[in-house]
Amino acid sequence: MDSNETLRWLYSFKKFGSKLGLERISYLLDKLDNPQNQINIIHVTGTNGKGSVCKFIGSILQKAGYKVGVYISPHLQRFSERIVINSKEISNKDIILLIEKIKPIVEEMITHGKTPTFFEVVTSMAFQFFCDCKVDFAVIEVGLGGRFDATNVVNPIVSVITNISLEHTEYLGEDIQSIAFEKAGIIKDNAPVITAAKNDALKVIKKIAQEKNSPIIEVKKEDWKRISHNTTHQEFLVQGRLKEYRVRTTQLGEYQGENISITINTIEQLQMKGAYVTDENIIEGVFTAFNPGRMEIISENPIILLDGAHNPAAMEQLRISLGKDFQFNKLILIIGILKDKDFKKMLSFIAPISDIKIVTKSNNIRACEPSVLRNAFNDIGYDNNIFTVESIPDAIEYAKSKAHNNDIICISGSLFTVGEARDHLVFKNKEIVEY
Repeated sequence: MDSNETLRWLYSFKKFGSKLGLERISYLLDKLDNPQNQINIIHVTGTNGKGSVCKFIGSILQKAGYKVGVYISPHLQRFSERIVINSKEISNKDIILLIEKIKPIVEEMITHGKTPTFFEVVTSMAFQFFCDCKVDFAVIEVGLGGRFDATNVVNPIVSVITNISLEHTEYLGEDIQSIAFEKAGIIKDNAPVITAAKNDALKVIKKIAQEKNSPIIEVKKEDWKRISHNTTHQEFLVQGRLKEYRVRTTQLGEYQGENISITINTIEQLQMKGAYVTDENIIEGVFTAFNPGRMEIISENPIILLDGAHNPAAMEQLRISLGKDFQFNKLILIIGILKDKDFKKMLSFIAPISDIKIVTKSNNIRACEPSVLRNAFNDIGYDNNIFTVESIPDAIEYAKSKAHNNDIICISGSLFTVGEARDHLVFKNKEIVEY
């Protein structure tokens, strides 16, 4: 198989959608001799900030001289972004080799009516690759929820729950407590838990951590403070459990202070377990960590800002960041959201500060039709200056025609929307398979 044939085979499992449960992934990994059990794993879930926390942790451990695997989802532009070792994406050759190893097991599962999902196959690839490469640590991002997510076959040395708000209610439950219960499913016996969850969600997490005899470290707002910021970087004071740190990051948005605080508390737990990480490693790791498509300025005059805010809580943070950290005349919003999201609530946060609204859609099969988004703007009372442009590249060019140097073009609503925008603005994605 060549790389395109491999990806076509892999993406063919997309049609089976999301199926929570551990039976299929456990069977698949058991046939591979359970590579996940041979890795030191940091397991990360939460509503928002998971990807950034994974990147920060991976970057710090890499600076400390460790070989570090990072597994995230979804990708923005290339499948290989999902599986990374020391900032290097998995090669096409290694993808092919992994598929050749896993494919016979998957085909056997299909014949027995146990067809795995796309995410389950990719997760097994990541575990096998990290095991084969003998990583010192692997930072693993949960795909959906926690308790029945395909990644939840691991025995982590640290569990991380970033924060919790309403999301994926059709899978995880209709209230915060139910969602917290699902995410707290990653907590394992005697493994410390780092979380920035609050109120009812925190109560649920504390209860489960106590049942598992797992110490819990709470990250609170008073644990971090932003002391300076501009459009290239920001600086924070972060109070860990061991000491205070002064760090700079090129990742924008004041909320990154919480993500960095979660990260530093996680690193301190690893230090207490024997990992050798210096203050300089932490400072350098935070500064060099990069998570594209999150408050990313892609060009200036006018500023074009990419932010993959894909739920109400993230969209609210985007609005706060735009108001606090940027000065502009007009905000030109390019918005494309998946149809299974609470798009009306998302739009209610960003609409009040948007002067021009361009509704569009990504190529993802779950993308909401622009006409539906347009009607949603009408329903919440923001029916002026709305334009419909069917494709993201055309939407970007249309926004440019409307923009002046002191305006901002903000592209948001989904990581899939941002990924296609990045393809158009930075470089063309050479993969021929839609994701």
